[in-house]
Amino acid sequence: MQTNYEDMKQYKAIFIDWDDTIGDFVGAAKRALQEMYDKYKLSDYFASHEEFVSLYKPHNIELWDKYGKDLVTKEFLRVDRFLYPLLHGSKINVQGSSSVVQDSSILLDLRALAEQMSEDFLHLTTKYFSLLPGAEELVRYLAKKYPLTVVTNGFIEVQYEKFDKSGLRDCFSHIVLSEEVGCQKPNPRLYEEALRMNGVSAEEAVMIGDSWNSDIQGAINAGIDQIWIRRSKDPLPEGQSATYLVQSLSEVMEIL
Repeated sequence: MQTNYEDMKQYKAIFIDWDDTIGDFVGAAKRALQEMYDKYKLSDYFASHEEFVSLYKPHNIELWDKYGKDLVTKEFLRVDRFLYPLLHGSKINVQGSSSVVQDSSILLDLRALAEQMSEDFLHLTTKYFSLLPGAEELVRYLAKKYPLTVVTNGFIEVQYEKFDKSGLRDCFSHIVLSEEVGCQKPNPRLYEEALRMNGVSAEEAVMIGDSWNSDIQGAINAGIDQIWIRRSKDPLPEGQSATYLVQSLSEVMEIL
């Protein structure tokens, strides 16, 4: 990991993640889930909002991992991440999940509810989208010095609306979106597409992101330097290190 910024090499293109690097997706999702819990009276299914979230979050992560490996479809992911917690809520599950699954009318009702929640979630996470502190300053700073490319996972209909809402879309020379490329970070194909669009080699680019597994590992896979915005206290993967490690967006400007 490099700490002497004065001796760093000069880059010709900057790649940057979107969700939770520039935009506050975690905050928007938290507000969306709370609003949906109240709107759909999910207290009929769960003992608390916390129970709902504890069932939703790990299953959503698992589904995104499977989606990235082409094991599930986009449509399945969008609905099942809400159907699964509905089927396993402590209140509906009192008589055992098998009794729910065997009752086709209940299952159909829950699936219909999950489909409604799926549509609402996409709408609400866009509605509650906001930039993280320091994000606008960083993006405008970088855009004046380098060709700046967004490299992000996500759905087309959601991400482009957030790009427009941010007021920063004109700052980006290119956008590389997983659904358009046909794979997700950390697959190196996304980074290779960004390199192709910018006409640069891997040695001439650097990737900025908050997620080790998606952003940093993906850049490593493509032979691209990395700036890891390490906001959590999760330990570094054994034997691994990022080219640069920072804890805030403002520190990125000290490097670039």
